Amino acid sequence: MSPAPLRRWLLRRFAVAREAHTATPADHGLVAVEVGLPARDGRRLHGWFVPVAGSAPAPAVLVMHGWGANASLMLPLARPLHEAGHAVLLIDARGHGASEDIDFMSLPRFAEDVAAGLDWLGGRHDVDHARLSLIGHSVGAAAVLLEASRRPHLNAVIALSAFAHPRDMMRRHLSAMGLPWHPLGALVTLYVQHLIGARFDDIAPVSTLPRVRCPVLLAHGLHDDTVPLAEARRLAASRVGTLLVEVDAGHDLSPALQQTRSRFTAFLESPR
Repeated sequence: MSPAPLRRWLLRRFAVAREAHTATPADHGLVAVEVGLPARDGRRLHGWFVPVAGSAPAPAVLVMHGWGANASLMLPLARPLHEAGHAVLLIDARGHGASEDIDFMSLPRFAEDVAAGLDWLGGRHDVDHARLSLIGHSVGAAAVLLEASRRPHLNAVIALSAFAHPRDMMRRHLSAMGLPWHPLGALVTLYVQHLIGARFDDIAPVSTLPRVRCPVLLAHGLHDDTVPLAEARRLAASRVGTLLVEVDAGHDLSPALQQTRSRFTAFLESPR
């Protein structure tokens, strides 16, 4: 298959199915401001910002969803974070939720949107810039680890349902499509790296996590059939001091939030 048809095929197969928001912060008892943030390419990112009342700058947490999801699906995290004294910024990645469309998304582009959110928080006077934390789910988890590996002064990172290496994810996805790994799957994977402008080995969480300087907590479902639990254990083993919380859930950790919410907030508030 020549490059042009292969590119069209890949864009069709990996196109993001945009999902509308299923809830708002008000549905979770939160008073939020709807914001528009500039992405690195000038497109508009939609977000909800939940500030903390008071005159002192507050710690803040940026929350990033996963592939094909949106900020509304991460709202169950927002209230416990806010009740613990954190301002919360939830954003829709490009091509997701209410953010502007884009030709294709990728892990590096998710990380760019995380960076845009951090830059936006860094410009606010009501946010303590020395206490910025990140939470991401799935591809969003890989994205917050990638961006955190580039920023030495973050407070903490929580990665939910993170995969260890995108090549393994690609292999599982292509296998489910009935595409043999040798030679087609391997060739497709090489072309995807060319298309996104990054080597999988460089952006893989198992590569970026060891470069993160702040504390990191991984949370993973015992019954995750999208990203096997073994990948979370591999990730945790890649960096001394990384915490791993295994919960009774699948890829979506929302059903286990009551079990983990106090663990998450205590981790973010631990003395550094």
